[in-house]
Amino acid sequence: MMNDRMTTPWGEVELARHPEDTRDQLRAWDASDTYLLRHLAAQDVPLTGTVVVLGDRWGALVTALAAHRPTQITDSWLGQEATRANLARAGAETGSVRLLTTQDPVPERIDVLLVRIPKSLALLEDQLLRLAPAVHAGTVVVGTGMVKEIHTSTLRLFERILGPTRTSLAEQKARLVFCTPDPALKPPVTPWPYVYDLPGDLGSPLSGRPVVNHAGVFCADRLDVGTRFFLRHLPSAGGGRRVVDLGCGNGVVGTAVALTDPRAEVLFTDESFQAVASAEATYRANGVPGHAEFRVGDGLAGVADGSVDVVLNNPPFHSHQATTDATAWRMFTGARRALRPGGELWVVGNRHLGYHVKLKRLFGNSELVAGDRKFVVLKAVRQG
Repeated sequence: MMNDRMTTPWGEVELARHPEDTRDQLRAWDASDTYLLRHLAAQDVPLTGTVVVLGDRWGALVTALAAHRPTQITDSWLGQEATRANLARAGAETGSVRLLTTQDPVPERIDVLLVRIPKSLALLEDQLLRLAPAVHAGTVVVGTGMVKEIHTSTLRLFERILGPTRTSLAEQKARLVFCTPDPALKPPVTPWPYVYDLPGDLGSPLSGRPVVNHAGVFCADRLDVGTRFFLRHLPSAGGGRRVVDLGCGNGVVGTAVALTDPRAEVLFTDESFQAVASAEATYRANGVPGHAEFRVGDGLAGVADGSVDVVLNNPPFHSHQATTDATAWRMFTGARRALRPGGELWVVGNRHLGYHVKLKRLFGNSELVAGDRKFVVLKAVRQG
């Protein structure tokens, strides 16, 4: 666990990511959070009315501003849980912060909008379009991010949806974005969710079928090559097994299994609210007759030990801008616990990541199912 103290104009707050026993030891705040807070205090920005914080990654901003009763909007279940813990650690009054997801209805009026620039430009577009009707001429709009996260396309997006936009000088490799809302500006029609048909040559039951993608989901505008490779090498169907699509994204892997075996019970789970909404929409769009459950949460937490037959996983190896194997390790560990004896974990990943080493260490075995120059599909079996 890494607990760390962030110094703000209103004092120090102790912050941690969630889960707090993670191996990555990454900090729960960065220079862009402190830069924004310093600006709000230095300019004496009136934090009155409805204060909305969009994309607050681990609750650093709303924890520091808890006295102003802000509303947080996030796509991350883990980030939301971290916020709850950080608020409790700071002794914030219960209910001082309203916690919303990117799938929830937005406030009717926004007087201060603080935006932590996300990695996904599509997610930023989607959320600004959702919030634009609640922004008025007097709304204070300030964005923040590290220099490498803010591009010309980021500024153009603010200008196209909300109004004239400029940036600050950089401090500690962080930058602020200032936007002046223009009530006369008519925001464009949202392109999200984005729906397209998969290629017809996948060698999968999903060939030519529709996929639904909410903004921010990995490779929302096309099928990524890793998933394409995985779809060609999924385990054979049959037996009405309980299958988990772990880190489901838009749900194409779990939906392919359900199409192959209508008796299968498929659990789609991801820590992204946008991803789980996409997976459910993809599943429904394909008229799958079987049984499915859709759950936002921390991997396989809440799934009973020894209750699963197959876990399918394409683990991420980034946490925002940081490269880490902590998420993959937690997914593999959770899979081992949830699988019954003889149950199988199937993993696709870049060859260079060396997941076979981790699987052998955890399961005592790892089999190469398929591979090409870039990707491998591995299988590990839970021993008795």
